[in-house]
Amino acid sequence: MATAPSQQPVNPNRSVNIDGRKFLWDGQMFATCEDAARQSETYKKDNFEVQMVEVSGSYLLYTRRVVKEVVVTAPQ
Repeated sequence: MATAPSQQPVNPNRSVNIDGRKFLWDGQMFATCEDAARQSETYKKDNFEVQMVEVSGSYLLYTRRVVKEVVVTAPQ
């Protein structure tokens, strides 16, 4: 998986815009690219889009998922 380099400080943003799409940070900092890639595969199996970003030697995952169906329930 390709990573997007970042010049951000060690305290990462909770969200980023990549190619005009908003991604949310999963809250974890991975020490290795391999660890982040393993978690990325888990997210992909749950139908998330995933972007890996390297920040100060740590790897972060930003995810997004497009809502395809909205279920509305009436209050009872």
